[in-house]
Amino acid sequence: MSPPVWWPLPACALLGLAAGGAYGVLKAPEYAATSYVVAVPDDTTEPATALGFAQAYARIATSSSTLAYAQPRAGIGARQLRTQVRAETSPESPMIAITGTSKSPAEAADIANAVADALSLSSNQAAKNTGVQLLLFNQAVAPSDPASPSAPISGAVGMCAGGLLGGLWLLARPGRARRPEERAAGSPVASSAGATAQSEVASEPASAVEPAVGAPVEEYASLPAQGEPASAKEKESVR
Repeated sequence: MSPPVWWPLPACALLGLAAGGAYGVLKAPEYAATSYVVAVPDDTTEPATALGFAQAYARIATSSSTLAYAQPRAGIGARQLRTQVRAETSPESPMIAITGTSKSPAEAADIANAVADALSLSSNQAAKNTGVQLLLFNQAVAPSDPASPSAPISGAVGMCAGGLLGGLWLLARPGRARRPEERAAGSPVASSAGATAQSEVASEPASAVEPAVGAPVEEYASLPAQGEPASAKEKESVR
């Protein structure tokens, strides 16, 4: 007995579930810690100016000069530090969020605090010219829970992805094999036979359909004409 046509859907879903669960179990958890700095204007600077400088400082938070200041405290190389830190800001708030990631919770917090301190130090050196300085708003602490997805979440994501791929395969699969009667109906021989029959019917002379000229019409004469009484017809027959 052949399997049902929809078998790739559950098969791909189970395969994705197994792959996602294995990824969540085998991959080491990753932790993330965030430190916040805020841009504060002085008495001669408008708040909108501080908002603009916050956007600019967020862009240079991962620059080579800033990471060079942060490298001694973070305890890792500049190249690796660049891949483990990111800076984000909002267009409505002069606050910068600096997030450090690592497989160790303490190292993630150290990376975030080191980059935040380095950014504040480098920006405050130009505070007299810009009228804006960065102040540490909140230090990062070692997180207790990992930021990477757990094994159940990874398995659920893998199952959804596998089911999606299985559904796409069902939609794009080649057409199923036709049954013998369908193949016979659609074969060239059957098509030619049907066309020949139709051509024969079309070419048949009208004499085969209409009655021949001179055929006896006695059966029609024996019937009374429309509207004529039956008694008159009987008299004519007697004569």
